[in-house]
Amino acid sequence: MASVQDQLEIKFRLIDGSDIGPKTFPAATSVATLKESVIAQWPKEKESAPRTVKDVKLISAGKILENNRTLGECQSPLCDVPGGVTTMHVVVQPPPLEKEKKIIKEPKQNKCVCVIL
Repeated sequence: MASVQDQLEIKFRLIDGSDIGPKTFPAATSVATLKESVIAQWPKEKESAPRTVKDVKLISAGKILENNRTLGECQSPLCDVPGGVTTMHVVVQPPPLEKEKKIIKEPKQNKCVCVIL
């Protein structure tokens, strides 16, 4: 049985100031799993919903959390209050614009133009 210290209560603060949660997670939960939880609980009325884990960045205690780390590894002893709720900020990376996609997909062709006056 997991002790209370192995459980963390987290709420996710969105860019507009609204929250998702709080919800309790085991300390062994990966950051990627947290991001999947955020995507699954994303409010339907919000416009810029993330599509994949790569679209979401979680920030805790001023640090961007890496997908392969666990909550236990990311805990900051200065910011986490025992029995308190930890707030993580959610940043959604906007999808690239259609023009940017075309630029990325189409390689530049060298064209030579000569003007004789």
